[in-house]
Amino acid sequence: MAAVSLSVSTVTPLGDRVLVKVAAAEEKTAGGILLPDNAKEKPQVGEVVAVGPGKRNDDGSRQAPEVSTGNKVLYSKYAGTDIKLGGEDYVLLSEKDILAVVG
Repeated sequence: MAAVSLSVSTVTPLGDRVLVKVAAAEEKTAGGILLPDNAKEKPQVGEVVAVGPGKRNDDGSRQAPEVSTGNKVLYSKYAGTDIKLGGEDYVLLSEKDILAVVG
């Protein structure tokens, strides 16, 4: 999946979407072997930067999101849309693609 590159200062997610800043990829293995760029796996952990207002219920009310800004989360490997903002990597994903909040 190709990353979208935007030249804006803020992104506000809509509905139940969440904007997550991707954590840096591991530079070396547990045994100390340095990994080349093409061998690094895409990280699945990041910090929530922005949260949408929540999903609409059948009666029109909004269901509050379970995550909030500042939470560290674990998300599905191939979920969301990769975005580059100011040289930083972000993922815009649906709240259902978040697997856990990491302490």
